[in-house]
Amino acid sequence: MKTQDRMAALFHEAEQVIPSGVNSPVRAFKSVGGSPVFMAKGKGPWLWDENGTRYLDFCASWGPMLFGHAPAALITRVARELRNGTSFGTATAKEVELAFKIRHLYPSMEKLRLVSSGTEAVMSAVRLARGATGRKKIIKIDGGYHGHVDSLLVKAGSGLATFGTADSAGVPEELAALTISIPFNDVTALSEAMQHDGGQVAAVILEPVPANMGVVLPEKNYLARIEELVHAHKALLIFDEVITGFRLSAGGLQQVFGMKPDLTCLGKILGGGFPLAAFGGRKDLMDHLAPKGPVYQAGTLSGNPAAVTAALWMLEQMEKKQPHAALNKRAGVFFKKLQRQITQRGLPVQLNATGSMFTLFFTSTPVTDYRSAKTSDTQRYARFFHSCLEQGLYLAPSQFEANFISTTHTAAHLEKALEIFLTALEAAV
Repeated sequence: MKTQDRMAALFHEAEQVIPSGVNSPVRAFKSVGGSPVFMAKGKGPWLWDENGTRYLDFCASWGPMLFGHAPAALITRVARELRNGTSFGTATAKEVELAFKIRHLYPSMEKLRLVSSGTEAVMSAVRLARGATGRKKIIKIDGGYHGHVDSLLVKAGSGLATFGTADSAGVPEELAALTISIPFNDVTALSEAMQHDGGQVAAVILEPVPANMGVVLPEKNYLARIEELVHAHKALLIFDEVITGFRLSAGGLQQVFGMKPDLTCLGKILGGGFPLAAFGGRKDLMDHLAPKGPVYQAGTLSGNPAAVTAALWMLEQMEKKQPHAALNKRAGVFFKKLQRQITQRGLPVQLNATGSMFTLFFTSTPVTDYRSAKTSDTQRYARFFHSCLEQGLYLAPSQFEANFISTTHTAAHLEKALEIFLTALEAAV
């Protein structure tokens, strides 16, 4: 059976028991067409599908695989921990150790709690912001996706951008009305929103470098001005660093920019491929959480010992290897070569990249916000995606997502990727 036929058969079976055949919408390949690839294993920078076909992976499980797939030492460490049990539903010493290590890297997180997903971290941070301030409204960024939190599924990116959906059914209009969405890189828009609703705004939440509309870079001084405006109106600033946390530096974008948001959400890389996330911030805010305070938040699997063990290993590796400078340099060389070829060939493609994360937008317009991102030709991206796939390179199956380079991608891997990209770009445009 051909790979495509095998995958189509698996997808058909999946559709009988799983809504749309997938457990997360973008996996269904609706925006790029065809049947989704069912992966069987990963190692280093590689993935293998159920038919045994190998792919050089730039999706990286949507970001967590900083050290590549299945690092041997990580697997050994977690396997040893699993002999002690899989879940206790009690406090453990290792989660305390992990909290101290996170706080060391993110000083703004004076206190923090562990949860199981980025969505859960954001949901909890938003509830806490409302509970601590006594205000109801939240301001977010157009195209900013913060997980499938009811309050924030308004002009959201990621899968919703893929499917061209502004909102989700099932979110009450009364709740959506409490969310204000403004363009990224537009200080004036925030200023006007705060002048109109500032006294009712509990928090402004944003990814300091959005990745769920594709990678979009903040303009100079934009984040600093946002912080000034938010605090001038006594609202809270929430940084969603679920993707940028540990990716662009060990201390995230707030370390790069020297900022201290009131609340921070972390995930993905933190768990090293295990379901783990965290939210935290100023001590006075975090002390509003139950049982000490009136804001309720809980989770049976929060601080799961296997996930915590993986996180401790991840942070230890970052401390020992300090990988970001070398990784960002190697990725930067790749991006420069790719940009040079795009320019020389006059291709209508925008490369947005920072650190080891990037997006290729199929538009001739510079992408600085959600509006300009949406000028991308998604059909061209689909052709590009499938051309890469046929040549053994796996990307995010959506125009509006980030892709990632890991420490296991060597210079030789990136040279091969460049060859594949150029062939696919020519085929797509």
